[in-house]
Amino acid sequence: MKNGIEIRWHGRGGQGAKTAALLLADVAFKTGQNVQGFPEYGPERMGAPITAYNRISADKIRVHSNIYHPDYVVVVDETLLESVDVTAGLKSSGAIIVNTPKSKEEIMPHLKGYEGRVYTVDGRKISVDALGKNFPNSPMLAATVAVSGVMPRDKFIGEMRASYQHKFAKKPEVIDGNMQALEVAFDVIEQAMAQEA
Repeated sequence: MKNGIEIRWHGRGGQGAKTAALLLADVAFKTGQNVQGFPEYGPERMGAPITAYNRISADKIRVHSNIYHPDYVVVVDETLLESVDVTAGLKSSGAIIVNTPKSKEEIMPHLKGYEGRVYTVDGRKISVDALGKNFPNSPMLAATVAVSGVMPRDKFIGEMRASYQHKFAKKPEVIDGNMQALEVAFDVIEQAMAQEA
């Protein structure tokens, strides 16, 4: 697929990886891009490993398969690093983003020699601080947009606010918490990228 990016999400049932992939497709579509956002279903149960995918392109997307050579991989649950080959097919020109309190250096040995960029975000801490609960999908979504550069930060934040306002119209505290989680995660990634430059 030319002129586009492909993202693969790894998480566990109930952590919001599927929701994050669908939200990303939704906000990218609202910025005028062609999108796909879909989960791969296995035996669906809480805590079971799940995979979700995004394709985002300026051009019409004619591919309708799973993604085998993603530009970016997002790992919402770091325990999957031991049981799933999260770097399978991941392009070395891309990046992997892992939800973990550990540093990039601590995570590297679990990535089967992957030589591309690696980012870590403590999505649990960010969401607990912002929302009072562990919902790592909002921080991981912001981190993914920051790393991939799929849309400018201000456009992404604006579209997400509109989306949350629609979804949580009667719960303003949920809107504020999610927006805070997005901003903090974006800051974490921008700081990490600035240190690499």
